[in-house]
Amino acid sequence: MSKRSDWLREERRKVLGDWSAFCLACGFALRWFEGGEDVVPAACPQCAGEMLHRCPACSAPFSSTFATTCEECDAPLRDPELLGMRIRKEG
Repeated sequence: MSKRSDWLREERRKVLGDWSAFCLACGFALRWFEGGEDVVPAACPQCAGEMLHRCPACSAPFSSTFATTCEECDAPLRDPELLGMRIRKEG
């Protein structure tokens, strides 16, 4: 990845948040900043489903709202489909 892409990613994180969280039931998502993990609700504010913000296998946070596997240990985070649609494009 180019240095320009890395720079842009870091700038986005400064504005939007370092890490991501999502609801396993409906897909509601939010971003959170390092040191602000306590703002992530345990239950989804939209449907009361479980919010995931760290990998269940290794406890690593994830940076993408569209993550289906952990960036650190490659453990599955959720099914690759939600509401009948693929979360990430293949290939």
